[in-house]
Amino acid sequence: MAGHSKFKNIQHRKGAQDKKRSGLFSKLSKEITVAAKMGGPDPDSNSRLRLAMQNARSLSMPKDNITRAISKSEASDSANYDEIRYEGFGPGGTAIIVESLTDNRNRAATDIRTAFAKNGGNMGEGGSVSYQFDHVGEITFEESEISADDMFEMALEAGAENVETDDNNHEIICAMEELNNVSTALTETTGAEPSSAKLIWKAQNTIELDLDGATKLMKMIDALEELDDVQSVYGNYEIPDAVMEKLGA
Repeated sequence: MAGHSKFKNIQHRKGAQDKKRSGLFSKLSKEITVAAKMGGPDPDSNSRLRLAMQNARSLSMPKDNITRAISKSEASDSANYDEIRYEGFGPGGTAIIVESLTDNRNRAATDIRTAFAKNGGNMGEGGSVSYQFDHVGEITFEESEISADDMFEMALEAGAENVETDDNNHEIICAMEELNNVSTALTETTGAEPSSAKLIWKAQNTIELDLDGATKLMKMIDALEELDDVQSVYGNYEIPDAVMEKLGA
């Protein structure tokens, strides 16, 4: 059902952090290159590439950078990247999933394990926390472009499973297999481009953190996100607005 999303304060902070990260375009380029290498350089026939390009444009990545990333996929000397999911535990008993694209598995594992260990967490085995999450598609539209009621109706008609709206965004959740179909249908129906469309790990339940726990967890997540091999970090945490204000996020 539609309604206020308790995850929004997390997403808003992460969005702000993402845009400031010096390596953001590098991570976007890597995803575009991998998508093009796996499914071909034509976005019309490669849904993963189409979504990667859409997300890059939404974050103001220059067209030339996108073109270079696609061209790189066809170069004979381009690196081969492995997609690896790491799982672990953060401060406050939180569950954390880290998605990596790396050309060096040993380096990625060592760096990620170190980021966990130095910030009050520990890396677990595969499957140790992912059962607490659902792997789903997430499509985000800016709230100003369409009303909550209209978005709710159009999203369900397009095949979405849930819609949540706050003062800034509509968050549409769908089955992972339907991400491209739902995103395409909503783009056509609304006449607007989503600000993002991607696969995410959505927590089934969340753990509310106090100021101490939130401070430690944010430090760990920042350390993970700064790693070149890390593409995305997900957690089952919730930080109350009052705590977010104290964090200055």
